[in-house]
Amino acid sequence: MISITSEMLNAVVIGLLFPLTRILGVIAAAPVLNHSSIPIRTKLGLGVMLTLVMMPTMPVLPNIDIISVKGLFLLIEQMIIGLAMGFSMRLIFSAVEVAGQLISLTMGLGFATFYDQQTGGQTPSISQLLVLVSLLLFLSLDGHLILIEAIANSFVTLPISLDGKGPNIKDIAFWGKEIFSIGLLLALPTIAALLVTNIALGILTRAAPQLNIFGIGFPVTITLGFVLLALTFSSMEKPMEDMIQTSLERMRAVTAVLPQKP
Repeated sequence: MISITSEMLNAVVIGLLFPLTRILGVIAAAPVLNHSSIPIRTKLGLGVMLTLVMMPTMPVLPNIDIISVKGLFLLIEQMIIGLAMGFSMRLIFSAVEVAGQLISLTMGLGFATFYDQQTGGQTPSISQLLVLVSLLLFLSLDGHLILIEAIANSFVTLPISLDGKGPNIKDIAFWGKEIFSIGLLLALPTIAALLVTNIALGILTRAAPQLNIFGIGFPVTITLGFVLLALTFSSMEKPMEDMIQTSLERMRAVTAVLPQKP
């Protein structure tokens, strides 16, 4: 007769719950996987499936009572690690959204906003277009597979233990400042061309005050903005690809650098 003891049950719960918490943290913050169009049951099922696949390759987990203060803090730590890994990738897509907002304001389409289920607020249409393009590029580069590989490697570089080692969250704050610089660089060609157009329209208005600047200005800037977007899409591919590769490396760096807790 097979008897199941409390120690065996506790080991099974630890082996499934702690890795699942980290993986669900990544799914909750990482691009593509955290999209609101994906049902919660699907996300949970994906997390359980990945946990079961990765469990045989994980280091030995600590023998700790799950219903204890240490077990609770270790569970919270795994959630923070997962969220930090996913958020480090999310920064690049936030930079793309900033670029779309800058282009929209310069074109005169700042009012053309839609409700974005991903952010829970109003997002300019140009931002949504650029984000969709970047997501398709992310999938074409097998970024989702590299993301899963990084999750599996994180259990080796930053194992689940009580030795006081945590994720490198400090650098994520410094990476956040690059949202605005990268967004500005992506939007700079379109902004520069539209700035020259607005200056020309201003000179034209001063030379012929009888012209209705609002009647001809908006159609010109909006049309020129879409033309410039069509011309610059091909040149945006390489910078976006480099940014996605950088974000994947930084996601690995979150768990590769292991600062000791005081």
